[in-house]
Amino acid sequence: MSEEPGTPGTPGSPGPSGRPGTSRPATAATDGAGAAPGPQPEPIRFFGTTWLTHDGGYGLRRAGLAAGSLLAAAAGCFVLRFAYEGLTITAVGSFVNLLVVVMFAICSAIAFRRTWEGFTKRHDPASQASMRGLLTIGFVGALLAYFFRSLTEAPGEGLHREEYEEARERYAKRTQRRTGNPSRKKRKR
Repeated sequence: MSEEPGTPGTPGSPGPSGRPGTSRPATAATDGAGAAPGPQPEPIRFFGTTWLTHDGGYGLRRAGLAAGSLLAAAAGCFVLRFAYEGLTITAVGSFVNLLVVVMFAICSAIAFRRTWEGFTKRHDPASQASMRGLLTIGFVGALLAYFFRSLTEAPGEGLHREEYEEARERYAKRTQRRTGNPSRKKRKR
């Protein structure tokens, strides 16, 4: 018997963060890892859960991500320069050359803005999927957003920390209300 696609815990279904494929147990008691009960931190790409306590080489990972994204952006600009020179050699005209430069500049600006906003709030998966082509063309902007964000924190750390603290507060409120065994309560006559 197969589960329905929308059932939590199945691949592709929205997990605790609302994103597909990120479903994990809500408490550590269910996964047997021996960690504290309650919500568990969601891992961030390249950092795992080291963003929570800034351990496990967190500083080196941030420095590596900053350097890597800056190098990748520079390499991308170098490749785009060769593409522009190719258009110049084929003599397609100044209008087409200008159009290509403006297109890459606009797409990079949009990709930078979307990526930067994605570090502080979750985007709708449908709108993110519809902009995938534009974000791919503006890859230099996305790489620069990763570079600038990794200078201050792990990209997305603030959003993940806020969501994790809210989940811990909700968990604490739930467990405070459920103290004691309800079957042992004395009944009034």
